[in-house]
Amino acid sequence: MAESLDVVVVGAGFAGLYLCHRLKASGRTVKVLEQGSDVGGTWYWNRYPGARCDAESLAYSFSFSESLEQEWQWSERYAQQPEILAYAQHVADRFNLRPWIDFDTRVESASWLEDLSVWEVRTDTGQTLRATFCIMATGCLSVPQRPSIEGLDTFQGKFYQASQWPHESVNFLGQRVGIIGTGSSGIQAIPVIASEADHLTVFQRTPNFSVPAQNGVLDPDWVTAFKSHYRAHRENHKVGNGSGFGDLDIKPREAPADPILFSSLSEAEATAVLEQAWRRGGARFMAAIGDTLMDEQANAFAQEFVHKKIREIVKDPITAEALCPTTHPIGTRRICVDINYYETYNADHVRLVNLRESPIVRITPWGVELDSENIELDTLVIATGFDAMTGALLKMQVTGKSGLTLQNAWMSGPKTYLGLMTADFPNLFMITGPGSPSVLSNMLVSIEQHVDWVLDCLEDMAAKGKAKIEPSREAQETWVEHVQAVANATLFPKGGSWYLGANVPGKPRIFMPYAAGVGPYREVCQAVASDHYRGFNFE
Repeated sequence: MAESLDVVVVGAGFAGLYLCHRLKASGRTVKVLEQGSDVGGTWYWNRYPGARCDAESLAYSFSFSESLEQEWQWSERYAQQPEILAYAQHVADRFNLRPWIDFDTRVESASWLEDLSVWEVRTDTGQTLRATFCIMATGCLSVPQRPSIEGLDTFQGKFYQASQWPHESVNFLGQRVGIIGTGSSGIQAIPVIASEADHLTVFQRTPNFSVPAQNGVLDPDWVTAFKSHYRAHRENHKVGNGSGFGDLDIKPREAPADPILFSSLSEAEATAVLEQAWRRGGARFMAAIGDTLMDEQANAFAQEFVHKKIREIVKDPITAEALCPTTHPIGTRRICVDINYYETYNADHVRLVNLRESPIVRITPWGVELDSENIELDTLVIATGFDAMTGALLKMQVTGKSGLTLQNAWMSGPKTYLGLMTADFPNLFMITGPGSPSVLSNMLVSIEQHVDWVLDCLEDMAAKGKAKIEPSREAQETWVEHVQAVANATLFPKGGSWYLGANVPGKPRIFMPYAAGVGPYREVCQAVASDHYRGFNFE
């Protein structure tokens, strides 16, 4: 017999945890379904060596509880995976959320029952749940993308996938290790693996731009001073055209600074601005010159600046040139943040294989066969990314009105209104879905904004006796066109990145995140809600 609830939430990462907290406090009956054995989402699964966040820890954390943000102490500027997971576990325990979460439970299907106006959710454990609302908190980077390389399953050594790392300790002492993939996961893992392995071979198809984290242990006195202004910092994260990554000034700026435009700078001045950003470290390097992602000249200048840095750091000129990205504008693929990544290639036991010159023919039981040689390995690691933003949603069988599946509704690419809902799928919300700032933003900032908007919407519906909500097709089409227009005003579409689904064979090429920034997006969402939820239909 089906269990009846007000809300079913899918996923117990940060979005699922905050949803659970807000829904529980509102008095609604809720159940969170999580396929992992604990909370944490992407930070539960991604345990590869060197895994850490690319947003400063003091910004990549919840703001809804002042006491939580004051009591939790981050140890480093960029927190490592174990610390972030411990934070998620602390949140679950501190707010007593675990009783509402079913772990080791994978959702197989979610179907809208038109005659009952409820969602029926079925799981691999045999559960059947019925709820008025279903909220997808499945995460944007939660479905690993496995490369289609001949013979991958025949390898007889130790094999690891970065995004499905084992929970037990892994070491590489005395081993010949190969790693395929030089995106964010690979760039984080490579220096750590190299510090242990006898020999490391990095197989690189496309180099990515990376800037130094300039990571370090946080000074407790500095943290205390910073936290005395925490509320003002949090407000700054929510506004402006940026991504909500925050700043590390003790006293926050009273208003967002006007961006420095490339045209206003001499070559020496532009170099000095980028040099300062490089020394400061972090992904905000891309915002040092404000039109780097809009102006091709500004972008080319920043690109050449990083190329020079790579050539200065990497001693072997051939390796250095292979590490210099030339196929996409800087920042149009997610900029990586590293700790001694380029320096690692100066070690005698680390080798870079440029797959554009020597492509992989197949994986053999004993290593990797290139078109020019065979490389024997004891251990193979793949760090080949994710089916981003839509992968988890489309992996489930989600069926809306008149039997329409989400797979068919999104056959030509994801279509949403505000990244929150899709037409013909009533009462189905998405947190940080395609069409929202999502992966172009500090995810905690976007998660809180989405969850708060959804809860305010549910309160408004309850107060007005409304039982169903879905976006109109017209509002949805207008928003999809707007998201693409904003992206096309930038250099992002030239990146050929997973933002466009370009890393997944057969996936429709459509720019998925909203590129205008968290501030303008928040204003749009507030305006929609204030105008009686303009663009949504109610019953």
